[in-house]
Amino acid sequence: IAAIRQKTTCMESGMALPPQVCAQLCRRPCYCPWVPPRCPRGSPLVLDGCGCCKICARRLGEPCDFLHVCDQSQGLVCDYSAAPAGTGATCNFEDVEEGCEVNGRVYRDGEVFQPSCKLQCRCLDGGFTCVPLCQEDVRLPTPDCPYPRRVEVPGKCCPEWICEARDQHLRRDAGAASLPLPYPCQEWGTEWSACSATCGVGFSTRVTNQNRYCRLETQRRLCMARPCPALPAAPLVVS
Repeated sequence: IAAIRQKTTCMESGMALPPQVCAQLCRRPCYCPWVPPRCPRGSPLVLDGCGCCKICARRLGEPCDFLHVCDQSQGLVCDYSAAPAGTGATCNFEDVEEGCEVNGRVYRDGEVFQPSCKLQCRCLDGGFTCVPLCQEDVRLPTPDCPYPRRVEVPGKCCPEWICEARDQHLRRDAGAASLPLPYPCQEWGTEWSACSATCGVGFSTRVTNQNRYCRLETQRRLCMARPCPALPAAPLVVS
C-alpha cells in the first residue's frame, strides 16, 4: 500500500482539504505565545500547519499531524501509512528508504559520516554503526619508558603516548594522591605469571589497574616454586 504523506500545510492544500475542514483545524485569528519555543538541537523553527504560529519542526520518527509538521529541510514528510494500525502518523523520508538521526542531523541509508574526528559511522537500516579512527592501544611500562601516559596533543584529534619523566610523574601522582577519581574504577588484571625460577627464589608478574590511580601497571612479587636441592659435598682429597 502506498504511503499517504502530507507535504503542505492545511492552508496550502486547498485542493486536498475543503475550506470547511481547514476552518475546523485552524483557529482564526492566530493566538501565538509571545516567546517562540526553544527547539532541541537539529529542530528548526517553522510555521505550524495552519501557517499561524512558530513551532519546532518534528524530526525523524516523531509523531506529526496537520498542525505539527515535519522538518522538510531534512526531506521529511508526515507519513500516515501506519495511522490505520493505531500507531498514528510519524515523520519519515519522502521515499521508502530508511535513515538515521545523529546529533539532530538526519542521514540517508548507506550514507557514511563522521560525527567527530575520532569516529566514522555508516547509516544502515534505521540505525548506525561506527568504527574508531584513533588507535585504542595500551602501552605498558617498559625499562626505556617506565611512565607512559596518553595525552591530548593541541592541533591533533587523536591522543598520543608520551614517556613522562620520573620527576614529572612523581609530582603529578603526588598532586593526585589526595583527589578521588572522577569516575568509578573497573578493576582489571591478569593472573600472576609462573615463577621465573624453577627452584629457589624468583619473581612473578602481572598487569593490573588495582591501584589508587586505576592505572595499568606491571606488578612483581617474589615467589619460590620449591627449594633448590642441596649441592653434593665436594669429595675430600687426601694427599
